[in-house]
Formats: sequence, C-alpha cells, structure tokens
Amino acid sequence: MKTFEKELPEQYDALKKQANYTSSWRERLAAVETLSAYQHEKVIDLLNNRMKNDTVYKVQTAAYKALVAFGENVEKPAPARFDIIKGTDKIFLRVKKSLPKDHTVADFAEKLKRMRLDVFDAYEGDKGEQFMTWLEERWAKL
Repeated sequence: MKTFEKELPEQYDALKKQANYTSSWRERLAAVETLSAYQHEKVIDLLNNRMKNDTVYKVQTAAYKALVAFGENVEKPAPARFDIIKGTDKIFLRVKKSLPKDHTVADFAEKLKRMRLDVFDAYEGDKGEQFMTWLEERWAKL
C-alpha cells in the first residue's frame, strides 16, 4: 500500500492557487497530481472541491483517484452530458459576431482564446484531440 505525507507541503498555498486557476486546466491537473501525495485534511478538502466543481473531466478524475487512494469514500464523477460552461453558445456567437464575415475557424479559435481563455481552455481540456473538430462543428452551426 502506498504511503502518503501527512503534513501539508511547503508550497501548499501556491498549489492551492494553481489548483483553482480557471484559465489553465493543465495547471489545475498538475496541482492535483502534486497534492495527491499529501494526505492532509486541507488537501482532501481541495481535492473534493476539484472533483465536484472542475469543468474539465480529466481534473475531476485525477482528484477522484487521489481521494480513493487516500481511502476516502467518494463517488466517481460523471462526465458532463451538456455544455460544461453555461451560456457557451452565447459566448461563441459574441465571438463570431466580432469577426469579419469571411473569417475562418482558425480565426474564430484564436479570437475565442483571446476573449475567453477560460472557455477555450475548459473545452480544450474536456475534448482533448477532438477539440478543433468539435469547435469547427459548433462554429459552423452558429
């Protein structure tokens, strides 16, 4: 059985901030993975929060696996069935309207990234390799 540190890591405050950083699912995932070595009450609370509230399923499942490894009785999170961010279509429409009529999906993606990095990042993390295909389908329907 794996043993865990019982004390908070020295860099806990920085890791907590990183775990809640909305503009980068990769940063949140890295923080969750680092914190998964520390079985402390504050870490368990933070991991529970990420498992229940993160927009990216990879981050949720990483937090879930860490909690299970700690022996916590938690239910595995289910992937989102609909939009992971409320009002996504309105956000996409606002971005599309801000571009010239003859813009490309690449222009749209770049503008979305500049205007709403949190939305871009969340869906990029959620969709993985299929992100650009998914984004193009959504863009075409607007």
